Amino acid sequence: MSRNTATLIGFTAVLMWAVLAFLTAASGQVPPFQLAAMTFLVGGLLGVATWPFRPGILATMPTDWRVWALGIAGLFGYHFVYFTAIRAAPPVEVSLLAYLWPLFLVAFSALLPGEKLKAHHIIGVVVGLLGAGLVITRGQGLGLAQGFGPGHALGFACALIWASYSVLSRRFGRVSTDVVAGYCLITSALAFICHLLFETTLWPETAGQWLAILGLGLFPVGAAFYSWDLGVKRGDIMALGASSYASPLLSTLVLIATGYAACHWSILIACLLITAGAVIAAKDLLFKSR
Repeated sequence: MSRNTATLIGFTAVLMWAVLAFLTAASGQVPPFQLAAMTFLVGGLLGVATWPFRPGILATMPTDWRVWALGIAGLFGYHFVYFTAIRAAPPVEVSLLAYLWPLFLVAFSALLPGEKLKAHHIIGVVVGLLGAGLVITRGQGLGLAQGFGPGHALGFACALIWASYSVLSRRFGRVSTDVVAGYCLITSALAFICHLLFETTLWPETAGQWLAILGLGLFPVGAAFYSWDLGVKRGDIMALGASSYASPLLSTLVLIATGYAACHWSILIACLLITAGAVIAAKDLLFKSR
């Protein structure tokens, strides 16, 4: 598989994450950890469902504990910290801090063998960050009226966790993407334990809500993680980092189209900034300068 093809596959994860907010909103009042347990179970079973048609796949599962620790820290660790953060600080402020992860991803990936951080990578990701900031805050700015508290620190930690997971996955590039099914199933089990400890069970009330949860598990909390794993292992990880800022923009556009959010002038400017940032960061791929 070529580097460009792997990058495009990785970008499909960004597209799938664009419907995360919409499907979450459509899923009703299911508590966060319960929702994570349900959707990651679907995501894990999505991968496992292919195994009967591929004899010997279990033999390819890694035995190195570091691989499993990385996957659990990435998928479960990120969601645990994020859910904790939004209980301690305004969700908008936490989300903006958490979306520093593409910036960290681009910076950290410079440490990988064969990768070189260039000026256009930094420029592209910073321009994209400005666009994402406009989307998340709707042009109101990040005031932090109550100061920088524990919830904000956890939001910042989310960015570090996901960027580190993505970059370190490249270090285990020879590990098959099938391992993501295991990550998802373990994350589901841990989320279920957290649900029992911290939440009251609330089941979906309508068929539409059940379908939204199924959609979450199949796409943004399922197939997206398989695509992302392949992309960061074999694709242009810096271009993927910059293009990831398209996710909050596309997510907002989906919410507007489905009536869950209102249109705002900041969306157009954000669209221009995020597109420009992605093009600048992906210059090497688009214009074959290498």
